[in-house]
Amino acid sequence: MIQRRQFLGTAALGGLAATLPLSAWAADTAGLPNLAAKAVPIGKAERVARLAKATQLLRANDMDALLIEPGSSLIYFTGVRWSRSERLTAAVLTREGELAVVTPFFEEPSVRESLGVEAEVLTWNEDDNPLAAVAAWLGKRGLTKGRIGVEETVRYFAVDGLEKAMPNATVVNGAPVVRGCRMHKSPAEIALMQVANDITLAAYRHTAPRIEVGMTPDQIGAIMAAATKALGGKSEFELILLGEASAYPHGSGKPQAVKDGEVVLMDCGATVHGYQSDISRTFVYGKATPRQRQVWDQMRKGQDVAFAAAKLGTPAGKVDDAVRAYYAGLGWGPDYKLPGTSHRTGHGIGLDGHEPVNLVRGETTKLAPGMCFSNEPGIYIPGEFGIRLEDCFYMTDSGPKWFSEPPPSIDRPFG
Repeated sequence: MIQRRQFLGTAALGGLAATLPLSAWAADTAGLPNLAAKAVPIGKAERVARLAKATQLLRANDMDALLIEPGSSLIYFTGVRWSRSERLTAAVLTREGELAVVTPFFEEPSVRESLGVEAEVLTWNEDDNPLAAVAAWLGKRGLTKGRIGVEETVRYFAVDGLEKAMPNATVVNGAPVVRGCRMHKSPAEIALMQVANDITLAAYRHTAPRIEVGMTPDQIGAIMAAATKALGGKSEFELILLGEASAYPHGSGKPQAVKDGEVVLMDCGATVHGYQSDISRTFVYGKATPRQRQVWDQMRKGQDVAFAAAKLGTPAGKVDDAVRAYYAGLGWGPDYKLPGTSHRTGHGIGLDGHEPVNLVRGETTKLAPGMCFSNEPGIYIPGEFGIRLEDCFYMTDSGPKWFSEPPPSIDRPFG
């Protein structure tokens, strides 16, 4: 049971609670320490090493170059933080380690501000074809007939434009190169993710005692977001599901408010220098029923089953299989059917909240050191409630290790 604490709640404010601005619910953060104060961002040396690994993987996968659009992969390799638009900005890396960034002429100064490695900057004007600039740059390196990989989220217009600008080249999926780098986190990346997880867990511990009967998801989320910011993180999301809404993994549009004896499901995350956390906690406001306790305990055991199955060299899909076999023995499911677990056991995480690969049936990628995953085999009972506990772990040379320790009981959901 969550210990109740009077905090600007409906008991104190009556009908005024619904009209308070969200900032009022987020005001009490004095004294929270900045846990990210000493976090070290990724530097030039690590990005240079990433590019070197990418060139090795280009050669290993018989590719001559790699095209990357703005997003987490561009940040990962170059440091450039940019938004995608109809005006193409992209990076091109050759198997010899030559790197160029193509961007509109008027954007060059802004792009250079966050460029964290040495690279040639190719500019194009509004009446130019940016892919022609890429093709010309690659042509000077004898790659007009090369195999050009594209990062798997690159938009079709860029792929189509590259194929037209390089009709004698072969455009292929660059995922083996990008995934081969990004799936295996370095100690520096693990350290940033650990800080992000520490912040989210501390924000939960700040928020939970301030929850009151009658509070809405937005009001609870405002407290959580403010605490995350005060603790040194950048708030990424606060998904708060109350009562029956907790039975639907991403919630319901119906009005919700905290009620005594009902489930509160919180799924929240933060970033520190771009690296993410993702932690879910489920508890009952007031006294839990025997059924709520039973399902909570079963779901919590599901996390342990997944963690035990996450052995080095094991295909990622086998972790999901192990959980579903355990749940089927309890009468949930089977498979992805409800009541039970309708989503995968976990997803990859790093610069993106969801990134390859997933702990899902059929995934054959083998677990290896540096891989990071969420562990969240929730149990959902439509029309009643759902229980989701989510903690992330990373693979080490000796097996999995938690970023955040799973909670011990429904009465102590934050440890």
